Amino acid sequence: MKPIYPVLLVSLFASACSLAAEQAKYEQADTTQTTVPPSAEVEGIDAMPLSAFFGADNAFPPLANRFICEGAAGSDGMPVVFSHQIDTSSLQAGDFRITRADGSTGSLVCVTPMPALDVGELRTILLIGEYGSAENQPVKVDIVGNLLSIDGSINFRDSSATVIPMEDGPTLIYAEIVPESQWDLGKDQSTGRRFGASGDGCPESTQQVLRVVWTGGITKPGGGEIDDVERSAYKVFIENDAGELTTTSPFAVADLRDGDNNHELCLDTTANPVRVEFPAGLMTDPVDDPNPVTSINVTY
Repeated sequence: MKPIYPVLLVSLFASACSLAAEQAKYEQADTTQTTVPPSAEVEGIDAMPLSAFFGADNAFPPLANRFICEGAAGSDGMPVVFSHQIDTSSLQAGDFRITRADGSTGSLVCVTPMPALDVGELRTILLIGEYGSAENQPVKVDIVGNLLSIDGSINFRDSSATVIPMEDGPTLIYAEIVPESQWDLGKDQSTGRRFGASGDGCPESTQQVLRVVWTGGITKPGGGEIDDVERSAYKVFIENDAGELTTTSPFAVADLRDGDNNHELCLDTTANPVRVEFPAGLMTDPVDDPNPVTSINVTY
């Protein structure tokens, strides 16, 4: 009998390429038709990109043409995190305009939600193209097309974000309680892909799951996956029934080994989490810039 591993590898590679082709959006003009006007605020929350991070300058390897989108190899990368999840059917490269420090406009090859593809993660969109350098960095991202929220109620057109410089490290930008219907308790990560895989789930004993979103992809320095050092460094401020604040750390961290900018903090308490803090220097972005001290309030 022949070994099955080559067959499995080919299958996984083909699956990844198919997923990349399905998720990447190349259209250079806005084609989304909608009657939803540009939205400034929804239920007290600003409808806007929360961050745009110049995370990679000509850094994508040749395989990015297969695993992300055609033309990604050698391109720049910029994750943009939105206040609300995105309806990816309304997503096109032409929805975005990137302005460099010298006032010129960058070009986009494609945009994609990869690698943040799990349920609840579609607020992060990766912009890929040629739009800056260390000497002439992108400074602003404008949403110029009809880009809709996942429920169709929000139009992000006419909103914008100032770009975080390439030399800065990643920071926390959003935190939310994960609905119990989205918990994957006991789930093992098994898709075999480092970029755009489905992340693993919290342990069965979890009482509450808190999703934290970073401005860009995060790992340990050198590219390794986080472990108990980073888990215990997460500090979650929780509020009891008397309104008193105490701190705890997640007893586990999930949504790992998928290359995205999300972590699920697995909590052993049902008390209300109100804020998350993380110390400096324990995690880095894809080009090894260390994180500063960072914190974020939990959005309800």
